Amino acid sequence: MFSRRARPTLRVLRDDLRDGWESGRVQPLAGVDGLDPLSPLSELPHPIIRKASESFTDDPALDNHAGRIRSSKDLVLLEIKSGQWRGAVWIDSEIDVCWLVAAGLAKGGHDDYDDFYERVQRAYESGELGRWLPTGDDRRQLKRETAARVLPDWELDIQRRVLVTVRAISTGGTRAFTLPHPTDPARKFGECTITVAQVHESDFECDEVVIEVDLADEVRTSALGWAATVRVLVAISPPETGWDRVGDTYSTIGELGSLGYRLDQLQAITDRGEIAQSYPNDHAHYTHRRNLALSSVEGLGVRSLCGVYFVPYQDHESLPRCPTCEQRYLALPG
Repeated sequence: MFSRRARPTLRVLRDDLRDGWESGRVQPLAGVDGLDPLSPLSELPHPIIRKASESFTDDPALDNHAGRIRSSKDLVLLEIKSGQWRGAVWIDSEIDVCWLVAAGLAKGGHDDYDDFYERVQRAYESGELGRWLPTGDDRRQLKRETAARVLPDWELDIQRRVLVTVRAISTGGTRAFTLPHPTDPARKFGECTITVAQVHESDFECDEVVIEVDLADEVRTSALGWAATVRVLVAISPPETGWDRVGDTYSTIGELGSLGYRLDQLQAITDRGEIAQSYPNDHAHYTHRRNLALSSVEGLGVRSLCGVYFVPYQDHESLPRCPTCEQRYLALPG
């Protein structure tokens, strides 16, 4: 799941790389001073970070380093060089990730106190080398970056599956497809069944789409489960209030031919590698305050008095009130 490519620890960013940045200033730590906390640390603009990233990729057969640092006798540290910069890379075999755990300059024929090799020697003799290894904060940062990389690809995969499925039944029919797990293809995540019908009545014609989402128990009430469901819905019909829900079944209707037009749009978006975006709710709806609070926190959808299904995340005070909701609210017994 994790990228093996070498990445600096937060300690290295904080203590070892105070200069040498290509941006001309000290690079801030992840999540500080405007640096995107989801930005891969392996891509930060410093020569020794770039060298580490190039030397230790996702293919171990392509590892390229100057050999083991001899002064680190207990901990296997592999040396990399970029100009005067030196770095020590440690491979975490448990999760197969390479870490740049120390960096510095080669100085004064290796006799200078601040020389990189002298620092490694002192750390070994004092037993400090172990403190250079990745911490819990480092691993949490790695997980955040991994999620930022994996989840968009996962959502795009779901979108492609929706596109292929609905294309096959665009004029009518039922077809199911597997909802993939974002990190482990062997794990069951769920299944989605889509039914398309073209309604032809004397005074009414429409495209009707019904979606049934059957999630595995372990993800049924999770944020990931909800994200997968939303991705299916938005791929077919972007308006957030355009879907009716009964349990795990969702339905929507549109003008006859609108589904084919949407599929052409979705094809173009998917071909560009983009994730379809929803159209936000344009009215303030009435719903139960308890449901509203819970849904705002967990990102779940709620049913309004007028019957639409929406995810409350906008400031309702900035939106015009839904006239149907207001009418039904005023009709409730006092």
